[in-house]
Amino acid sequence: MIDRRQFALFASSLALVAACEGGGGASKSAVEGDMSLGPAEAKVTLIEYASLACHACAAFHKDVWPQLKANYVDTGKIHFIFREFPAGEPTIARAQHMLARCMSSTPDQYFKAVDMFFDAQDSIFQAAQTGQLRQKLLELAKTGGLSDEQFTACIADETQTKRLQKVAEEGEKAFKITGTPTLILNGEVLENTADNPYSYERLSKLIDAKLTA
Repeated sequence: MIDRRQFALFASSLALVAACEGGGGASKSAVEGDMSLGPAEAKVTLIEYASLACHACAAFHKDVWPQLKANYVDTGKIHFIFREFPAGEPTIARAQHMLARCMSSTPDQYFKAVDMFFDAQDSIFQAAQTGQLRQKLLELAKTGGLSDEQFTACIADETQTKRLQKVAEEGEKAFKITGTPTLILNGEVLENTADNPYSYERLSKLIDAKLTA
């Protein structure tokens, strides 16, 4: 049985910021382990560093991502790369990111799992506050086909833990990622502030400019 102390072990391997804003850095190319959608040879590549336990990330995936995906990813205009960066509530985020991987054998399945965790974010936080975190995550994992045994093995997987740590460390060191969500468009970090947020209107203009350049 996975208790709070075992979940806390995930947080001890890497110190991450708890805030869900800001960020910087740049990388256009995919790296091993990336989850992506759209043609890799597309003229435009959009990278998102995100945390499943970040409120701002959940808002982005609810309010902006569906339209962005429909108009640019599903149409093959851009290559979208999702990189896990456990912030906000790093311990919870890390477990969710690991489960999303274990629940998926294809990118489409992975992004459906990501959407599910974002949709359930509030209930997950509530479960954590009442000592029911494991039960809630297990409930969600079972919707993705995992058994109790597979769930336990997944969140105890040292290989996955090290992979997440590596992604976060590389984001911090090489790309100066300090928070989530952070978007990188063809190697250029897009600022995300209260005065200049990641709205669909803003992103579509920036993407269209790259597509027609």
